[in-house]
Amino acid sequence: MEKTQEIKKAPEVKKVQEIKDLVRIANTDMNGAKNIVYALNNVKGVGIMLAHAIVKMSGISMTKKAGELTEQELNKIESAIKDPMSIGIPAWMVNRRKDPETGKDIHMTTADLTYSVENDIKMMKKIKSYKGVRHTLGGPVRGQKTRSNFRKNKGKVLGVRRAPAAKAAAPKTAEKK
Repeated sequence: MEKTQEIKKAPEVKKVQEIKDLVRIANTDMNGAKNIVYALNNVKGVGIMLAHAIVKMSGISMTKKAGELTEQELNKIESAIKDPMSIGIPAWMVNRRKDPETGKDIHMTTADLTYSVENDIKMMKKIKSYKGVRHTLGGPVRGQKTRSNFRKNKGKVLGVRRAPAAKAAAPKTAEKK
């Protein structure tokens, strides 16, 4: 009997796309292992709802990891974050509707958002609106109750204590007997 030689083929190696550890979108570093929707949530001014809308309207798979994105997809997402209404996201999803300076619906992120919020608070304090006064006093701004919360400026609750003078003046029960 003849022995036939069996030639074993090496298992095919699948092309594995390299996943980047860090991805930079809108001046924010993101974890490349995270799902793109949840990684976008790290950008200040982009919440889960807006991140879902941006990914869906950009035509990118929801299950893709942030490190798997191509340069073209990253550029598409970055431009969508700068101007979400340009890709069809409705005006009610942007974070600065009817901007007091321009009158337009715009979306702000990162340092621009922080700067505009600080300026809005300064303006409220300057014109002495109710919210401005509450900001100045350090109390709740949006109508919350104040009895038990917002104690950061009042200190910890210590309970009922007797004053030292009252202790000295009070008769001792042991002496009465």
